[in-house]
Amino acid sequence: MRKLLFESLIRVPLTERAPPRSDAAMDELAAAVDKAACRHLGHSLSIRAVDAGSCNGCELEMHALNNAFYDIERFGIRFVASPRHADVLLVTGPVTKNMREALERTYDATPHPKWVVALGSCARDGGCFADSYAVVGGVSAVIPVDLHIPGCPPPPADILKGLLALLEHADMRAPTSRR
Repeated sequence: MRKLLFESLIRVPLTERAPPRSDAAMDELAAAVDKAACRHLGHSLSIRAVDAGSCNGCELEMHALNNAFYDIERFGIRFVASPRHADVLLVTGPVTKNMREALERTYDATPHPKWVVALGSCARDGGCFADSYAVVGGVSAVIPVDLHIPGCPPPPADILKGLLALLEHADMRAPTSRR
Protein backbone atom coordinates (compact mmCIF):
# COMPACT_ATOMS: atom_id res chain seq x y z
CA MET A 1 0.00 0.00 0.00
CA ARG A 2 2.82 2.37 0.85
CA LYS A 3 4.48 1.72 -2.52
CA LEU A 4 1.23 2.52 -4.34
CA LEU A 5 0.85 5.77 -2.38
CA PHE A 6 4.37 6.93 -3.23
CA GLU A 7 3.96 6.01 -6.90
CA SER A 8 0.74 8.00 -7.13
CA LEU A 9 2.52 11.07 -5.75
CA ILE A 10 5.27 10.87 -8.39
CA ARG A 11 3.25 9.86 -11.47
CA VAL A 12 1.60 12.42 -13.75
CA PRO A 13 -2.22 12.33 -13.51
CA LEU A 14 -4.00 10.39 -16.22
CA THR A 15 -6.35 13.06 -17.54
CA GLU A 16 -7.13 14.51 -20.93
CA ARG A 17 -5.53 17.74 -21.98
CA ALA A 18 -7.78 20.77 -22.10
CA PRO A 19 -8.91 21.81 -25.58
CA PRO A 20 -6.68 24.39 -27.24
CA ARG A 21 -7.62 27.75 -25.85
CA SER A 22 -8.71 30.41 -28.31
CA ASP A 23 -9.90 33.10 -25.94
CA ALA A 24 -10.35 35.73 -28.61
CA ALA A 25 -12.49 33.51 -30.84
CA MET A 26 -14.69 32.27 -27.98
CA ASP A 27 -15.08 35.76 -26.51
CA GLU A 28 -16.00 37.13 -29.92
CA LEU A 29 -18.53 34.36 -30.53
CA ALA A 30 -20.22 34.72 -27.12
CA ALA A 31 -20.26 38.53 -27.43
CA ALA A 32 -21.91 38.20 -30.86
CA VAL A 33 -24.61 35.95 -29.41
CA ASP A 34 -25.29 38.42 -26.60
CA LYS A 35 -25.38 41.38 -29.01
CA ALA A 36 -27.80 39.57 -31.33
CA ALA A 37 -30.00 38.59 -28.36
CA CYS A 38 -30.15 42.18 -27.11
CA ARG A 39 -30.93 43.42 -30.63
CA HIS A 40 -33.77 40.94 -31.25
CA LEU A 41 -35.13 40.38 -27.76
CA GLY A 42 -34.18 43.55 -25.90
CA HIS A 43 -32.42 41.51 -23.22
CA SER A 44 -29.87 38.74 -22.83
CA LEU A 45 -30.62 35.23 -23.98
CA SER A 46 -32.27 32.88 -21.47
CA ILE A 47 -32.10 29.15 -22.15
CA ARG A 48 -34.19 26.36 -20.64
CA ALA A 49 -32.56 22.96 -21.05
CA VAL A 50 -34.90 20.00 -21.45
CA ASP A 51 -33.66 16.41 -21.37
CA ALA A 52 -36.27 14.43 -23.27
CA GLY A 53 -34.58 11.07 -22.70
CA SER A 54 -30.94 11.32 -23.69
CA CYS A 55 -27.76 9.50 -22.64
CA ASN A 56 -26.49 12.82 -21.10
CA GLY A 57 -23.63 13.27 -23.57
CA CYS A 58 -25.22 16.41 -25.01
CA GLU A 59 -25.98 17.74 -21.52
CA LEU A 60 -22.31 17.47 -20.57
CA GLU A 61 -21.32 19.59 -23.57
CA MET A 62 -24.20 22.02 -23.05
CA HIS A 63 -23.36 22.53 -19.38
CA ALA A 64 -19.69 22.94 -20.26
CA LEU A 65 -20.75 26.37 -21.53
CA ASN A 66 -21.13 27.38 -17.87
CA ASN A 67 -17.77 26.07 -16.67
CA ALA A 68 -14.71 28.25 -16.10
CA PHE A 69 -13.31 27.52 -19.56
CA TYR A 70 -16.25 28.90 -21.59
CA ASP A 71 -18.13 30.92 -18.92
CA ILE A 72 -20.90 32.23 -21.17
CA GLU A 73 -22.72 33.85 -18.28
CA ARG A 74 -20.21 36.71 -18.39
CA PHE A 75 -21.85 37.64 -21.71
CA GLY A 76 -25.34 37.54 -20.27
CA ILE A 77 -26.32 34.16 -21.71
CA ARG A 78 -27.83 32.12 -18.93
CA PHE A 79 -29.66 28.92 -18.20
CA VAL A 80 -32.95 29.38 -16.35
CA ALA A 81 -34.89 26.95 -14.19
CA SER A 82 -38.36 27.85 -15.44
CA PRO A 83 -39.64 27.77 -19.01
CA ARG A 84 -41.63 30.90 -18.15
CA HIS A 85 -38.35 32.86 -18.11
CA ALA A 86 -36.85 31.29 -21.25
CA ASP A 87 -36.40 32.50 -24.80
CA VAL A 88 -34.93 29.23 -26.10
CA LEU A 89 -35.82 25.63 -25.30
CA LEU A 90 -32.66 23.57 -25.79
CA VAL A 91 -33.93 19.99 -26.07
CA THR A 92 -31.61 16.98 -25.96
CA GLY A 93 -32.21 13.31 -26.62
CA PRO A 94 -34.97 11.45 -28.39
CA VAL A 95 -38.39 12.16 -26.99
CA THR A 96 -39.49 9.20 -24.91
CA LYS A 97 -43.14 8.30 -24.40
CA ASN A 98 -42.86 9.31 -20.74
CA MET A 99 -41.41 12.75 -21.62
CA ARG A 100 -43.77 13.65 -24.46
CA GLU A 101 -46.39 15.38 -22.31
CA ALA A 102 -43.75 17.12 -20.16
CA LEU A 103 -42.08 18.51 -23.30
CA GLU A 104 -45.41 19.74 -24.66
CA ARG A 105 -46.22 21.44 -21.35
CA THR A 106 -42.78 23.05 -21.21
CA TYR A 107 -43.26 24.35 -24.74
CA ASP A 108 -46.70 25.74 -23.88
CA ALA A 109 -45.34 27.44 -20.73
CA THR A 110 -42.59 29.27 -22.64
CA PRO A 111 -43.65 32.82 -23.55
CA HIS A 112 -43.50 34.23 -27.09
CA PRO A 113 -41.19 34.86 -28.84
CA LYS A 114 -39.72 31.43 -28.32
CA TRP A 115 -37.36 29.21 -30.23
CA VAL A 116 -36.82 25.48 -30.01
CA VAL A 117 -33.35 24.04 -30.62
CA ALA A 118 -32.86 20.29 -31.01
CA LEU A 119 -29.37 19.54 -29.72
CA GLY A 120 -27.59 16.44 -31.01
CA SER A 121 -28.33 13.59 -33.38
CA CYS A 122 -30.85 11.93 -31.07
CA ALA A 123 -32.94 15.10 -30.79
CA ARG A 124 -33.01 15.35 -34.55
CA ASP A 125 -34.41 11.95 -35.47
CA GLY A 126 -34.07 9.65 -32.45
CA GLY A 127 -30.47 8.70 -33.23
CA CYS A 128 -29.42 5.23 -32.11
CA PHE A 129 -32.58 5.03 -29.96
CA ALA A 130 -34.99 5.59 -32.88
CA ASP A 131 -36.27 2.02 -33.07
CA SER A 132 -36.88 1.64 -29.35
CA TYR A 133 -40.37 0.84 -28.14
CA ALA A 134 -40.08 3.68 -25.60
CA VAL A 135 -39.17 6.44 -28.08
CA VAL A 136 -41.66 8.67 -29.90
CA GLY A 137 -38.98 10.10 -32.21
CA GLY A 138 -37.05 13.32 -32.58
CA VAL A 139 -38.13 16.59 -31.00
CA SER A 140 -39.88 17.71 -34.20
CA ALA A 141 -42.28 14.76 -33.82
CA VAL A 142 -43.70 16.47 -30.71
CA ILE A 143 -43.11 20.23 -31.00
CA PRO A 144 -41.97 22.50 -33.86
CA VAL A 145 -38.19 22.94 -34.08
CA ASP A 146 -36.44 26.08 -35.31
CA LEU A 147 -32.86 24.78 -35.38
CA HIS A 148 -31.06 21.44 -35.29
CA ILE A 149 -27.47 21.39 -33.99
CA PRO A 150 -25.91 18.13 -35.23
CA GLY A 151 -23.35 16.02 -33.43
CA CYS A 152 -23.03 13.19 -31.01
CA PRO A 153 -22.48 15.20 -28.89
CA PRO A 154 -21.92 18.64 -30.43
CA PRO A 155 -19.02 20.59 -28.88
CA PRO A 156 -19.80 23.77 -26.88
CA ALA A 157 -18.44 26.04 -29.64
CA ASP A 158 -20.92 24.51 -32.12
CA ILE A 159 -23.75 25.10 -29.66
CA LEU A 160 -22.80 28.78 -29.43
CA LYS A 161 -22.53 29.02 -33.22
CA GLY A 162 -25.99 27.48 -33.53
CA LEU A 163 -27.50 29.97 -31.07
CA LEU A 164 -25.88 32.84 -32.97
CA ALA A 165 -27.25 31.53 -36.28
CA LEU A 166 -30.70 31.26 -34.71
CA LEU A 167 -30.62 34.86 -33.50
CA GLU A 168 -29.14 36.24 -36.72
CA HIS A 169 -31.97 34.71 -38.74
CA ALA A 170 -34.63 35.95 -36.33
CA ASP A 171 -35.47 38.86 -38.64
CA MET A 172 -35.97 36.55 -41.62
CA ARG A 173 -38.52 34.34 -39.93
CA ALA A 174 -40.76 34.61 -36.95
CA PRO A 175 -40.04 32.40 -33.94
CA THR A 176 -42.08 29.29 -33.38
CA SER A 177 -45.69 30.14 -32.65
CA ARG A 178 -47.49 27.39 -34.49
CA ARG A 179 -48.72 24.25 -32.88
